[in-house]
Amino acid sequence: LGWKFYDADDYHSPENKKKMAEGIPLNDEDRIPWLCALHDILRREDSSRENAILACSALKKMYRRVLVSGASAIESNQPEQPGENAALKILFVHLDGPIDIIAGRLAKRRGHFMPPELLKSQFDTLEPPRAPERFITVSLEKSLPEIVLEIERAIFQG
Repeated sequence: LGWKFYDADDYHSPENKKKMAEGIPLNDEDRIPWLCALHDILRREDSSRENAILACSALKKMYRRVLVSGASAIESNQPEQPGENAALKILFVHLDGPIDIIAGRLAKRRGHFMPPELLKSQFDTLEPPRAPERFITVSLEKSLPEIVLEIERAIFQG
């Protein structure tokens, strides 16, 4: 697509990376500052009228709200009102698949701070997106070219 790409893992604090490397799952308190920093990156790109892709395990609805609206999403449990605080227009891509497929892919990953043993805690935390969130769900059981094509269609037709 020629868009800027950001891997959210690159923006975890040293404390978060250490905690995960020790096999300790992150909690909301660990994740919120990280998500706010990611929102700031997306806001900067939006202000520059640039499109961007962020690879991020935004596991909970609240986490996705922080990516869209920033810290204000934490203070308010109310849905964003049109014209209020100009929420970012984000299409979330929920890559969905069985835990065994994802575990197999994680086992092949080298040099990453998150051990495969934390995968179950991520599945336990996961709140799959649903209406009125702006998202698509794509099966990880498809081939990589099929996954990319499905995402591109959603971006350009949605």
